[in-house]
Amino acid sequence: MAYRILIVEDTPAEADALHAHLNRYAAEKGLDFTVTVLSSAMEFVSTSHPADLIFMDIDLPGINGMEAAQILRERDGETPLVFVTNLAQYAVSGYQVDALDFMVKPVEYADFALRMDRAMHVVKRSSAETLALPTADGVRVVRLADVLYIDIVKHDLHYHLAGEMEPLHMRGTITHAASQLADKGFLKIAASCVINMAQVARIRATSVVMSDGTELYYSRSQRKAALEALAAYVGRSV
Repeated sequence: MAYRILIVEDTPAEADALHAHLNRYAAEKGLDFTVTVLSSAMEFVSTSHPADLIFMDIDLPGINGMEAAQILRERDGETPLVFVTNLAQYAVSGYQVDALDFMVKPVEYADFALRMDRAMHVVKRSSAETLALPTADGVRVVRLADVLYIDIVKHDLHYHLAGEMEPLHMRGTITHAASQLADKGFLKIAASCVINMAQVARIRATSVVMSDGTELYYSRSQRKAALEALAAYVGRSV
């Protein structure tokens, strides 16, 4: 499988150096990385970029990397985050946003490789759970973490995935989908909708906003139980 790596770095030469380290590490470890580079924190927070691991510079123009990380954690408490910066004084602050690690520039490859071993252990653990979906085009294996929500149209379940415009379609019932995923952080909020609580960006009195910006509404009968379940989930994640 290809692991999605996101680099947020405004200096092209430093982004290129980190990208080269990733390419070398992938070749040595027999891994497949898909690397995306963003040049600003504003681009990072204003658009959805599903990732398995994020490298974030702190000294960025406009919104700095620490502020961007705080925004990230409001909608995503799970994705491993590594700060790569020359601002070593921010190392302690990194723990406030649950940063996995902190690399001080210039990053030598030997140190990078040691830290990547730790990061990949976390990434592989969080990417291990998958879901096999029998679609019209054959069985599609997706990571549970990538499922935003599931809804039903007529008799077709629609699995909406992070980073994909079109949902996957399959026959089934929302009741079966909800029971299948109930112990994996998914929650039924209406008769026709199940959400991935790890992908919730905002909890509102009558709805939730998912990490891709989609707003989904509780049914009247599910609202109280859904809000309680979400509160409990957020409490465990803090």
